[in-house]
Amino acid sequence: MNEFDLVLPTEVDIREVGMRDGLQLEAPLPLEAKLGMLEALVATGVRRIEATSFVSPKAVPALADADQVAAELSRWGDVHWSALVANARGAVRAVDAGVAHLEYVVSASDGHSRANAGRSTADAVGAVGEIAALAHGAGGSLEVIIATAWDCPFDGRTPVARTVDVARAAVTAGADQLCLGDTIGTTTPLRVVQLLDAVRRACPGVPVGVHFHDTRGTGQANALAAIQAGVTQLDSSVGGLGGCPFAPGASGNIATEELVYLLEESGVRTGLDLDAVLAAARITEEAVGHELPSSLYRAGGPSVPRPAPVTG
Repeated sequence: MNEFDLVLPTEVDIREVGMRDGLQLEAPLPLEAKLGMLEALVATGVRRIEATSFVSPKAVPALADADQVAAELSRWGDVHWSALVANARGAVRAVDAGVAHLEYVVSASDGHSRANAGRSTADAVGAVGEIAALAHGAGGSLEVIIATAWDCPFDGRTPVARTVDVARAAVTAGADQLCLGDTIGTTTPLRVVQLLDAVRRACPGVPVGVHFHDTRGTGQANALAAIQAGVTQLDSSVGGLGGCPFAPGASGNIATEELVYLLEESGVRTGLDLDAVLAAARITEEAVGHELPSSLYRAGGPSVPRPAPVTG
């Protein structure tokens, strides 16, 4: 190693969240269109997919077909399927639908918690134990995603100590792992590393993943900082699709194809085939009916040498 080498892991584990976070702001899609997206995403080689969310159909109409989507997942093997829930009722629905690996969102800030879940952060944390018991009872697991871990659109900057307190309480109540969410895409690499260090110190031995949005163009930089800090579980969305319906200005996630390109070109294995991810992005773009925000997708993929122009 020389002084200019990056300290990177040999491989990382990417979770594709386009089916949930990517679609939750979109107009509802036909089930067949979603299954076409799923087929294309499975073909990328991704090992973890967040398939849907068991939340109120009135709050998120685009995911009102969660039970129907869940019923189709058995056609694809070798994928770790998970679903997001907002409360114990959603957890019961998910487990009954056959999805036992749950993600439960707790907002570190009260402002976003009330907008997103209609209750305080303390009340949201108080439900972790019940949801963990439901997941574990079905042979699954519970990951607590801490939203607004760095900043809130209503309350401003989230104190590190507050996010750490939520993380510690969630683990104490039965969470198997954590994920830190940059819900409105405001954090930067130094803050990423600082919060990761604080959460790990408070919850030793607990896996901690990251979920970044690219709202202000820092998403990939934050991902690289997190990976250099030892994180190996990252969320991304095909085409950079997505955002939070309860956080003003929260635009898309980091794009799966951009993350794969960044890492594979840096010698970090992702297990995903970039051409297949770009193909999935094309299918996704057709399904949602508008251009995707991913810069790599718009550029047509990696650079391919072309014949030099012939001059007179």
